[in-house]
Amino acid sequence: MIKTLKRLGAYMGRRKPLLPCSVGLSAVNGLLSLVPFILMWLVVRTLLTTEGSLTDAPVWGYALAAFIVSVLNVLLYFAALMLSHLAAFRIETNMRRSAMERLMRVPLGFFDTQNTGRMRKIIDEDSAQTHTFVAHILPDAAGSIVTPIGVIVLLLAVDWQLGLAAMLPIVCAFGIMGYMMNPKNNNFQKQYLDAQEKMSGEAVEYVRGIPVVKVFQQTVFSFKRFHDSIIRYRDLVIQYTLMWRSPMSAYTVAINAFAFFLVPVGIILIGHGGSVPVVIADLFLFVVITPVIATNVMKMMYLSQNLFLANEAVDRLEKLTDVSLLPDTNAPQTSPTFDIRFNNVSFRYEGMEKDAVSHINLTIPEGKTVALVGASGSGKTTMARLIPRFWDVREGSVSIGGVDVRQMDKSELMRHVSFVFQNTRLFKTSLMENLRYGNPEATAEQIDRAIDLSQSREIIDRLPQGLNTVIGTEGTYLSGGEQQRIVLARAILKDAPIVVLDEATAFADPENEYLIRQALAHLTHGKTVLMIAHRLTTVQDADNIVVVDNGQIVEQGTHKELLAKQGLYYNMWNEYRKAVAWKL
Repeated sequence: MIKTLKRLGAYMGRRKPLLPCSVGLSAVNGLLSLVPFILMWLVVRTLLTTEGSLTDAPVWGYALAAFIVSVLNVLLYFAALMLSHLAAFRIETNMRRSAMERLMRVPLGFFDTQNTGRMRKIIDEDSAQTHTFVAHILPDAAGSIVTPIGVIVLLLAVDWQLGLAAMLPIVCAFGIMGYMMNPKNNNFQKQYLDAQEKMSGEAVEYVRGIPVVKVFQQTVFSFKRFHDSIIRYRDLVIQYTLMWRSPMSAYTVAINAFAFFLVPVGIILIGHGGSVPVVIADLFLFVVITPVIATNVMKMMYLSQNLFLANEAVDRLEKLTDVSLLPDTNAPQTSPTFDIRFNNVSFRYEGMEKDAVSHINLTIPEGKTVALVGASGSGKTTMARLIPRFWDVREGSVSIGGVDVRQMDKSELMRHVSFVFQNTRLFKTSLMENLRYGNPEATAEQIDRAIDLSQSREIIDRLPQGLNTVIGTEGTYLSGGEQQRIVLARAILKDAPIVVLDEATAFADPENEYLIRQALAHLTHGKTVLMIAHRLTTVQDADNIVVVDNGQIVEQGTHKELLAKQGLYYNMWNEYRKAVAWKL
């Protein structure tokens, strides 16, 4: 527990002292909670043992004291929970903030390898697991430890014989609880959490794929990974339930069996000369107060489970963000020009045995357009993403204006490069906000110009609230081609000197493709452009066409020069023309 508390304490900041205060108040509350029981016992004992008038008996004093202590208990418990909640909310907030700040600094390529549903669950739901532990379980645990000890001492002090009788079911219950709290059982908990995480991630992917599933009249079973994750989770839940059925039943019986031990012992004491009123009063106290032990032992059981969940939540969050950050340079350099050079560049993805690109040498002159073509998986996208440091090269260097991108300030590098990928991303906010991501300081005139140049005016005009329309609400959605034009408007607004286009027209219909190509002409005018495309008609006017195969450059030249060579590009062009001409 100490290790977990230290890890959680790192996220508390200045609220760290609140937690021990909360635990201390809860412990005091646990001891004070026994006082009303003692006062009730004194009332009953007085009533049973006093002969004659009760006028002089301190019954009303006991009752008033019990009321005052009960109110004080409520106030102490409220204060303890208030302090623990303040600490818990700070932990939860800082865990999420820390994770997001860390993710903002990881290499951009990291997000290509992560399941978004899994990331959301770890950052959002797993961090929330710590809240229950810190805000509720930990303060209650202090009282749950102190209170049973106080009860046992009290019982033995009042009547050691009845106290020993009450101890028998407690010992049995603690033995069963110890078996259930065995750390060896944590392995199953990890499997359970893994299955839950897997199901959450697959659910997100399935929801995204619902349009495809419905179009082809399929069911959930068509999404095999999602279906398998549900079955796996179901099997684990059933297995978990059956595993604890018998121990939990035995524990419940044992922890609630006090009366079966106390009543016979009380009868024996009376039979051996014990005072009937005193024994009855003591039995009253024992029967009323011993269930307090059961309640607190149950809280201790939850402590073990939630301690594991909190520790696991921190583990998963830290493992998610345990990614090597791209190194920063101590003396950032500024590129005077915007030509791009690949100098003997090699790069290999983590865990792979073969380079994705190998010994690449390529120059993209400032203001020129270079197109990368080749089969899927040939290394085109990898080359493009090495420019803005999605990853750092393993060998060689990528430079802009003669400056290695690793020697440039990251924010400056990002300002120099605009991206337009085939998988466009619009945020669920207004179109105005989506556009301003390209340039937060943009004026209304600049935004209007970007809209016109991106051929997006007719999209804005037909939306109910124009630029203030929130995408994804009240049935307002854009097609893939329309989204691409909005993304192009954002890129035009950014006005970066280097533009990277990765299959920018891949999912556009013919009408949108025509408009997108017009927008691209404005976006790329006078810029240094690296373009990736499978539709060879979109690259035939490029200043230089580079053919990539198996991570290496095999040909380069203009469209006419490559056709004249009758090499790989020549074959690709002929195949492409046949595919375009093919009709059903």
